[in-house]
Amino acid sequence: MNAFPSASINPQLFNRLSSIKAFLLDVDGVLTDDAVRLTPDGIETKVFNMMDTESIRAAQKNGVHIGIITSHASEAVLARARELDIHDIYHGSYDKAEAYREFKDLYDFTDEEVAFMGDGILDLGVLKQVGFAATPANGHPSARMAAHFVSRHRGGHGAVREVLTMLVQVRQAQG
Repeated sequence: MNAFPSASINPQLFNRLSSIKAFLLDVDGVLTDDAVRLTPDGIETKVFNMMDTESIRAAQKNGVHIGIITSHASEAVLARARELDIHDIYHGSYDKAEAYREFKDLYDFTDEEVAFMGDGILDLGVLKQVGFAATPANGHPSARMAAHFVSRHRGGHGAVREVLTMLVQVRQAQG
């Protein structure tokens, strides 16, 4: 039986998180606040939360494989992924369940070994399959219904950090 690392982690969530080896993330509405900003010369920019960034790096140091599945193809996403040493990037993927299957097959992960955080209708195919499904506080109602965990934070404002903090705590408790 596992020792619970914190009274703040529900035992059912602890058990789900204890099997997780990979964490996949949507971008718009999860890693960002879902806003699209254009520079005067028409270049798209996105704002990423540094708290989420630190948590991604901490999870990677604890052996969690991080990947991205997003329906929006963006140079900003690719640049950010390179900065974070994220190599599995499925962008422009409107069938996120297909991208998820490709990722899972590539690394021979089971559903129980993968977590995903998404916020919208296009994320449902993945949210309903993974071992741990999460969504930001402002996720679409259907995403909140499919999730095992709804963050107290909005997308782009620490939602990823909240989930990854729990995951790292669980991994550290396991030794």
